[in-house]
Amino acid sequence: MVRRGIAWCGAPLFCTDEIAEWHDVAAISRQMALSVDLNADVGESFGPFSIGCDAGLMTSITSASIAAGFHGGDPSVLRTTVRLALDHGVAIGAHPGFPDLVGFGRREMRLTPGDVEDLVLYQIAAVGGVAAASGAKLSHVKPHGALYNMAARDEALAAAIARACAAFDRSLVMFGPPGSCLLDAARAAGLGIAAEGFADRAYEPDGSLMARSKTGSVITDVPAVVSRAIRIVTERAVVAGDGTRVPLEVDTLCIHGDTPGSDVLAAAVRSGLEQAGILVAPPRRKNAEN
Repeated sequence: MVRRGIAWCGAPLFCTDEIAEWHDVAAISRQMALSVDLNADVGESFGPFSIGCDAGLMTSITSASIAAGFHGGDPSVLRTTVRLALDHGVAIGAHPGFPDLVGFGRREMRLTPGDVEDLVLYQIAAVGGVAAASGAKLSHVKPHGALYNMAARDEALAAAIARACAAFDRSLVMFGPPGSCLLDAARAAGLGIAAEGFADRAYEPDGSLMARSKTGSVITDVPAVVSRAIRIVTERAVVAGDGTRVPLEVDTLCIHGDTPGSDVLAAAVRSGLEQAGILVAPPRRKNAEN
């Protein structure tokens, strides 16, 4: 297979014949004035346990979703992460999850909508309060792990999360899967919305993320992730694990902070997007009217 190289961070980055010529992609991107946010889940270390590559990620991402101590994070990590984001001009968001440190918030829990509303508000207030103490304002909310996946398909759970966000600040933007209950609930509550895609995760033919228990569900190959990111933005679609082409129109792309080498991956994705002529910037606020 022929490889063509472009440079990022002083090292060669390769794409294959499976995607269009880089110059052609860049020309199309400029013509269409394409832009996308690049976000990561950060602040998930706690106590003596170090998770993620937060300092490195901040040099590449444009939005940071910061844990508040339920699935990860602690008060000191939260404050440090907020300061990191401020130092790098990265938009600050809250990343609320289930109270499940052992399972890293990736195990489903059966809680009432009222309980979910309260625990989400608690976490949003924690991140928002620390941000305010540092002279910053919260920009978005992105539920974590099992809470995110459950709320994407559960109207009552999604509505509870949206109520918590609106109770804190109606100017917040909700991150969620395209066409999900989570974004529908955010619209109904008067919040902004940002449809999210994942360049480092495999998709099922129905547009859902492949379960992490399946082989190949997390993609760590740098050229593959960069190519997927560019295709998602330029083609508004992603190729599922079985080869199906799935429509996927997004406003923000996520690189999981706990993936080994996530800082290198984010740097490569940022460079690849920009060299393809795609503006990388925090999402513009979208609501029911637009």
